[in-house]
Amino acid sequence: MAEQKEDFETDLPHVELQDYETLQEFAKAAKAKLDQNAWDYLFGAAYTETTCRRNRQALDSMAFRPRVLRDVEYVDASAEFLNQKLRLPVVLAPIGSMQDFDVEAGAGPTKAAAEFGCLHMLSSVCAPGLEDVAAAAPNHPKIFQLYVRGDANFVDDHVKRAMDNGFIAFAFTVDLDYYSKRERDLAKRYVTTGRRLAGYNEDHQMRFSWDDVKRVQDKFDIPIILKGIATAEDAQVCVENGIDVVYVSNHGGRQLDHGRGGLDVLPEVVSAVDGKAKVMLDGGIMRGADLVKAMALGADAVGMGRFQGMAIAAGGARALVRALEILEDEVRAALGMLGVTSYAELDASHLHPNAIEVREPHVLSCFPLIEEGY
Repeated sequence: MAEQKEDFETDLPHVELQDYETLQEFAKAAKAKLDQNAWDYLFGAAYTETTCRRNRQALDSMAFRPRVLRDVEYVDASAEFLNQKLRLPVVLAPIGSMQDFDVEAGAGPTKAAAEFGCLHMLSSVCAPGLEDVAAAAPNHPKIFQLYVRGDANFVDDHVKRAMDNGFIAFAFTVDLDYYSKRERDLAKRYVTTGRRLAGYNEDHQMRFSWDDVKRVQDKFDIPIILKGIATAEDAQVCVENGIDVVYVSNHGGRQLDHGRGGLDVLPEVVSAVDGKAKVMLDGGIMRGADLVKAMALGADAVGMGRFQGMAIAAGGARALVRALEILEDEVRAALGMLGVTSYAELDASHLHPNAIEVREPHVLSCFPLIEEGY
């Protein structure tokens, strides 16, 4: 792998929020505002960070096959997900330490989602807690994600509180049976606030099984999302157990090292689900083209974690709304230049796999005007 650099310099000018024109500018602003601990937590990954790099590699090695003369004057980038009409098929993915990036913590992404028109999935280890986040945008739908840190009563309490506060779906993260080593953090002996909130006792997560999922399904009437599916086999089990959303994720490369890139996993999961559940994907989604590739391969929505953290760090909820607006412009342009006017017209024929990559893949290689700079 290419040697990491300690910092980056760019020729990009300093701009006010309303003047932002590219997503790269948010990375530059976030780098300027975050201390090294928070920056490394946001953009770091597990052990050798191989899975994280493969997320980007999977996206970059998929090229487009555009069609022309198709009348694309009107392009619709919106989508329906969980019975909600969304301006973009985007779920702001759960980040446990959002409070390390912005004073509003988990309330900021919810406010941004409400203003822009997408969804926010709140992490159970994100301040200020589900009640306060629900109150930040009381009329906008949102999703709650749980790390299992207690017994059945602990789980039931969170499900009930989420339902009482208007959350429209409940997600279990299922790829955290063992907590990976994020060596950037450990090298500095840095512990995030989210990690402190979560605690270090993962026995309950280790024991969590399909029987526990079924118990929740039988007791509560709320759509269930399983986040962390990485094989067709587990996707098939999800379908057999009536899971509403199969969430393809490798935790942004922050859990199992040497895993596959998210986009590489997506086709087999979509095939296994066979329309019997919705499919989400995260893992390196940072640009409009990334989102379009995922939708072409059968995703119903994408999760965006680092994108969200980067924009929030750059300037809070307002900056995140602006970043989503730029993302929407990228999505609409990609759809139109592919010769389609909606995601329904997309399929794998618009993609060419195993294309030659033009740069070394890393977490920020989708922003070629800046250097990675750790």
